[in-house]
Amino acid sequence: MTPRGPAPLPDRLRAADRTLVMGVVNVTPDSFSDGGRWYTPNAAVAHGLTMLEQGADVLDVGGESTRPGARRVPVEEELERVLPVIEALAQRGAAVSVDTTRAQVAAAAVERGAVLVNDVSGGLADDDMAEVVARTGVAYVVMHWRGHADVMDDHAQYDDVVADVRRELADRRAALRAAGVHDGQLVLDPGLGFAKPGAANWPLLARLPELVADGYPVLVGASRKRFLGHLLAGSDGTPAPPLARDHATAAISALAAANGAWCVRVHDVPASVDAVRVAGAWQAAQGSDDELAVDEDARTGGTGR
Repeated sequence: MTPRGPAPLPDRLRAADRTLVMGVVNVTPDSFSDGGRWYTPNAAVAHGLTMLEQGADVLDVGGESTRPGARRVPVEEELERVLPVIEALAQRGAAVSVDTTRAQVAAAAVERGAVLVNDVSGGLADDDMAEVVARTGVAYVVMHWRGHADVMDDHAQYDDVVADVRRELADRRAALRAAGVHDGQLVLDPGLGFAKPGAANWPLLARLPELVADGYPVLVGASRKRFLGHLLAGSDGTPAPPLARDHATAAISALAAANGAWCVRVHDVPASVDAVRVAGAWQAAQGSDDELAVDEDARTGGTGR
């Protein structure tokens, strides 16, 4: 499938025949998904290179946890965590994304080789972010967001979660355009798990074609999220732990790819690489069937005989 948008993203952020896979590189001691396993720069770089070998198209490097309840880290500490990793991975040919809400971090990351800024706040957390994105021309993920991790669960009320998310993302796009950001730089993310109670995430996935229809590439980040833990809860109601959610994540990767997602953001790369390839083959076969049906109608004059 081709990425969707009013203007093309850089060539290295496009794939001609399938949805892209973004591998998560958490350079944090308190990630909900891996508990700081890749916290040191050497470990993070090695993990990123392994993900590249496994088929990741983009590596998303983050130095600040956005798990529910997480507290912010000083900007200097975030810079110390991510910049050596971004530079090392970019020098090895990786397409690197920086996962940050801070303009200062985004600007420094682009200087070190990042080609994408993945901002979970969509520019709301830092008024200077739009200027950095406009000035550098970097590709920019605009995620639906209603507050930082320590307060986001207090802002999880919706009338129609899909309509509300689309409207609020449209407001962010308008604000970014007014600040000089071009439409062709933008990627949308519905913000699964961010200020979304568990049940609210499923309509966003089921109605993903509505978001895709807005005409921008769409990033889906469901990997190991809480709502999957609740879905897979044991008989006593205990949510499945993060590492037990990878099979469900791969299933969402396949469904998201089949419904037009530009990219899926995941912790376990191999399973989602396989999943998006299955979705691509499925779609290609559907297209072949449609072409055969048209050819048959032309041959028979539309009688089907």
